[in-house]
Amino acid sequence: MKLPDFPWDALAPFGDLARQHPAGIIDLSQGTPVDPTPDFIQESLSEHSNSPSYPLTAGTPQLREAIKKWAAKNLGATGEFDVLPLIGSKEFVAWLPTFLQSKKVIIPKIAYPTYNVGAILAGAEAITVDLDTQQWPQADLAWINSPSNPTGRVHTEAELKSAIEYSRKNNTPVVSDECYLEFGDSVTPTSILNYTQGNNSNILAVLSLSKRSSMAGYRAAFVVGDSELIRKILEIRKHAGMMVALPIQHAMIAALGDSNHVSEQRARYNTRRKTLSPALQSIGFTIEHSEAGLYIWCTRGEDAWKSVEALAKLGILVTPGIFYGADGSQHVRIAMTATDAAIADAAARITSSQAQ
Repeated sequence: MKLPDFPWDALAPFGDLARQHPAGIIDLSQGTPVDPTPDFIQESLSEHSNSPSYPLTAGTPQLREAIKKWAAKNLGATGEFDVLPLIGSKEFVAWLPTFLQSKKVIIPKIAYPTYNVGAILAGAEAITVDLDTQQWPQADLAWINSPSNPTGRVHTEAELKSAIEYSRKNNTPVVSDECYLEFGDSVTPTSILNYTQGNNSNILAVLSLSKRSSMAGYRAAFVVGDSELIRKILEIRKHAGMMVALPIQHAMIAALGDSNHVSEQRARYNTRRKTLSPALQSIGFTIEHSEAGLYIWCTRGEDAWKSVEALAKLGILVTPGIFYGADGSQHVRIAMTATDAAIADAAARITSSQAQ
């Protein structure tokens, strides 16, 4: 088993270049949240910090009920479904093909690298595909991602229904990564669970609180969907000791019980996108998709690394699209995970570069 080189290591020299800027680096690469975790979530964590006992892998009854209520309200989940807390969504993406003993795993052509890593860890074949499910081959597991990381593209109702049809026709689990679901901008994303008509067999949706509630450091996520699949996954996780810490479970309950902080965070990211987009367009970038999530996906029709270097000379570090697949070789992904002041500074640097 040979894992690919960790992509961020290749970006390090451009980080060094960006740090040479007289005003310092503005890091818009990895997408690490910078906005504070809401106080009421921090307070819940603190209040439940006395936690001498092992937590339940399945989640406390209170957390399970909170996730189910949230899924019914926000995902449109109906019929029989189960839920399971996760130690962040990345570990689930990486280990799911192993849990399911998958041999062939479908992933999008432009995609979060961990889908491919998960296939490698399982000794499975990763098959990259376009969005048209009519062209998908037979597989043991299929990933979709809406809103997409890195492109911000949102699946249409027809595309989500087509993925469900593929699952039913081929008896294949389809897993929808919906970690940015609540961060719509020009388009409002919907969950795959909204279209199953209560038949959730072989359908899972993965959600995260990392960006939604600025809880990336908490490692808090969950999966919703097919009860039988979740039962199998739970049994493995119990044996492997993959438990969400009990204070984190309490913080998750608090986070899921409030939507105001999510609306505020969504507005922050969308405002930052509106601040930075015109500046990028002024130096020749075309913005593609980016209708949801917290990234700008753009291109100048040149090698991605050339775009990365040009922005690094302005002290701005971004991610080359090649990290997400060959089809991203002329794109860059720019994260809105910087303060409002830093985003404004980045826009000013880009705009002023034209006059130099």
